[in-house]
Amino acid sequence: MTLFGPITFAVGCAAVAEDIARRRISNWTSGAALASGFVLHIARQGWRGAVVATTGMLLGFAVFLVFYLLNGMGGGDVKLMAGFGSLLGPNAIFCAAWFAAVAGGLIAAGYAVALAVRARRPGTPDGRQAEAIPYAPAIVAGVWLVEFALE
Repeated sequence: MTLFGPITFAVGCAAVAEDIARRRISNWTSGAALASGFVLHIARQGWRGAVVATTGMLLGFAVFLVFYLLNGMGGGDVKLMAGFGSLLGPNAIFCAAWFAAVAGGLIAAGYAVALAVRARRPGTPDGRQAEAIPYAPAIVAGVWLVEFALE
């Protein structure tokens, strides 16, 4: 077993806890993933590892940048995916993003059902604005599925 799995697990737990509790993912969490990815890949493969970590980071950042620019997600989510990209590398980050999108859709559907059930209860105010859904759980689910499948 390599260190990639435990680091991915620890960063994922921290990101989900922060996003649910504060609706924000700290730069420390994303930065820890980013730095860990670089250190581990360079330790394993030297300069080639630096290229793997850099490419994974850039692809992880780019895959969600469009959604950030369209105000569909926060900057912390984009930075978190970049950090995970440095850990997973370029070959796995697209698969992780796809799984994250599926998990995000399932979470959004569950949230919509919960809001509909709540709106049918007597005494519930109508016309409330829907809150943003924390996306770190979806990102982490996608990353964990890919990471632990690779282990």
